[in-house]
Amino acid sequence: MLAFKQERFHSRIVLPTGEVSDRVIEVRTHPITGRTCRITYSRGAEREPGAGALPAPPPFAADRGTCPFCRAQLGTQTPRLDPALAPEGRLVRGDSTLFPNLYPYGRYSAVSLFGDGHFVEIGTDRPEAYADSFLNCRDYLLRVLARDPGAVWMAITQNHLPSAGGSLLHPHLQVQADRLPANFQRCLREASARHHRRSGTRLFADYLRAEQQAGARCLGATGAWQWLAAFAPEGFFEIWGILPGVTSLSRTTEEHWRALAQGVLNTQKFYRSLGRNGYNLGLLLLEDGSDHQELRVVLTVRSNHAPWVRSDFTGFEVMLGDMATFAAPEQTAALARPFWQDRGVEGSGAGGR
Repeated sequence: MLAFKQERFHSRIVLPTGEVSDRVIEVRTHPITGRTCRITYSRGAEREPGAGALPAPPPFAADRGTCPFCRAQLGTQTPRLDPALAPEGRLVRGDSTLFPNLYPYGRYSAVSLFGDGHFVEIGTDRPEAYADSFLNCRDYLLRVLARDPGAVWMAITQNHLPSAGGSLLHPHLQVQADRLPANFQRCLREASARHHRRSGTRLFADYLRAEQQAGARCLGATGAWQWLAAFAPEGFFEIWGILPGVTSLSRTTEEHWRALAQGVLNTQKFYRSLGRNGYNLGLLLLEDGSDHQELRVVLTVRSNHAPWVRSDFTGFEVMLGDMATFAAPEQTAALARPFWQDRGVEGSGAGGR
C-alpha cells in the first residue's frame, strides 16, 4: 500500500500587536520518493509581487530578427541531426520542427518547436501545435532507440520563459535520451520496480487509484490521461497527468499525445488564471523493456518573468531539500478543476489580459 503521510503542527509567535498566533505548518511525505515537502499556510496570505495580473511581455518579445528558432533564421542558424539518425537533417510534423540541441545535455539531445510564434503567452497556444511537437519528440526518440538500444533513459521537458530556465523566448520542448540516468530517472525506476516486486502491480496505477478513492485532488481527464494535484508537491501548484496502463513510447497512439496536449494547455490556463506566466514540464520515460513504469507528466508553475519578482526557490529548497509551498494540494485541485470541466473559464481570473 502507498502511504499518503501528512503531519500538521504549529509554531507559536507573538504578533507586533501582542496577540498570540499559532502558525500552522504541514509536512507531507511523497508516497513515491519519500521526500518531504512543507506547506506553510500562513504565507498564503502574503502579497505575491508581480502576480496580481499577468505581466506585460518582456521587452525582447518582438525581437524575431535575431531568434534562431524563428522560421527566417531556422534553416541557417540551427544544427542538423546526424544523417545516420535522420538523413533529412530535421524532423517536421505539422508546424513543429525538431533539430539537435546546440548545447546538448546528453548523448541524444534535441529541441522541438511548436511553430513560428516567437512569444506565446501561457495558455494561448493551439492544442494542435503542442500535439505536433510532442509527436515529433516521440518520433525522434523511437529513432534513437532503434539506432542505440542502450539509450533507454529518456525525457521530454519544457522551460517556458527565462524565469523557468528558458534561454530562448521562442517556445520549445527539450527532448533527450541517454545511456546514463539522471537522479530522478534512477529514483523513479527503483521505486517502480520495488513496488512491482512487492505488489505485482504498477506504481502509478495504484497511486492514481488511491487518489481517485480520496477524490480531493483529482481534476479530470483528457482522453486516457488522468489529471490531479500532487499530494506532496515539489513545486508550486504542481499538477500530474498519468496515462494508466501505458509503459512505453511504442504503445502510445497519436490520440494519447493529442490528449496530453489538451491537458497541458488546461494546466497552463489554470496557471494563467493565477497571474503566472512561466512554468516547467517533465515527462520521464524508461525504454528498457520493463513493464512497470507508466507514463506520467509533471507541471509546476514558476515565478513570473518580470522585474523585481521574488524567485520561487529559496535557501530552504536549495540547501535543505524540502519544497516549501503555501497552498494545500486540495486547494490547488479546487482552483484547477474548472479548467478540465469548462473550456469557457480560460479567459477568467488575473490572467485575462
